[in-house]
Amino acid sequence: MADYINIRGQSIEVVASDPANPTVGQIWYNTTSNTLKGGGVTTAGAWATGGNLNTARGYLAGAGTQTTGLAFGGTTGSVTGATESYDGSAWTTLPATLAVGTSSHTGTGTQTAALSMGGNPPAPGSNVTEEYNGTSWTPGGNLNTGRYVPASCGIQTAALAFGGVNDAASPSFTGTTEEYDGASWTTTATLNTVRYFSGGCGTQTAGLAFMGYTGTTESNATEEYNGTSWTSVNPGNSARYALGCSGSQTNAVAFGGFAPPTSSATETYDGTSWTTSPVSMSTARATHGSAGQTTNLALAIGGSTPPYIATTEEWTGPGVPQTKTITAS
Repeated sequence: MADYINIRGQSIEVVASDPANPTVGQIWYNTTSNTLKGGGVTTAGAWATGGNLNTARGYLAGAGTQTTGLAFGGTTGSVTGATESYDGSAWTTLPATLAVGTSSHTGTGTQTAALSMGGNPPAPGSNVTEEYNGTSWTPGGNLNTGRYVPASCGIQTAALAFGGVNDAASPSFTGTTEEYDGASWTTTATLNTVRYFSGGCGTQTAGLAFMGYTGTTESNATEEYNGTSWTSVNPGNSARYALGCSGSQTNAVAFGGFAPPTSSATETYDGTSWTTSPVSMSTARATHGSAGQTTNLALAIGGSTPPYIATTEEWTGPGVPQTKTITAS
């Protein structure tokens, strides 16, 4: 049988690297991998292996998108302020580090305008906020309620932080929500299900809180925020915490976490209900970072299996064009 490389003709594009944004039905031959590929979609979504972090860690935070991601802080066994950026294929260690190294914090925003909030240390429920401008981290306005393992969503100038733990307070678990305007935090509503280690995505006026830990048990509770108050809606299919998350109030994805044990499960939310995806991550993990707050192209970054890992996985949501290898027989 003749090899495709010798009979390909001129109707199929021949390239050394895959197109960045393939269209459905587009076909090309990749001379680097010697494979025939095409642009297609999946009704279930898909996970793919991405580049490894330079520093394996868990309890870290993330921001940005799948092709312009940011990972910062966490623990390698000792707390770090290390920051890395992602270009869609590889992580680069940046000269910038968090001014206050921390773990169990939360992050949101973009690769050039990110926020880091809360954590432990420097306190067992820190109120520290730091802002990243693409070059360096600088102090922002302090949270009104110090906390670690909170959740967050939004952008650097319009963010939301909710839930978490403050060991110095009684009770230590908090459902308090705060809004950030780029300079200071304002306390607003309280979650209906007080919890920590939950997932969060969306915007300051259309936020989503899901899963988490109540202090006694894993939760599958889901709540929507309208800029004023939280409303309980349909719960997730699996109760878990320390998970990854991405998307919006009407198009979200939740992945991994402690069930326990560590989970590789993926669920998607359409604004009404959660659906368990038949597709799972290759590596079950928890305490991982995530990126992709405003799209259904997400990143699962590092985390704990245990031990702490450096692996990254990339999520492509249902209906999104993606590259597929074509097998001919």
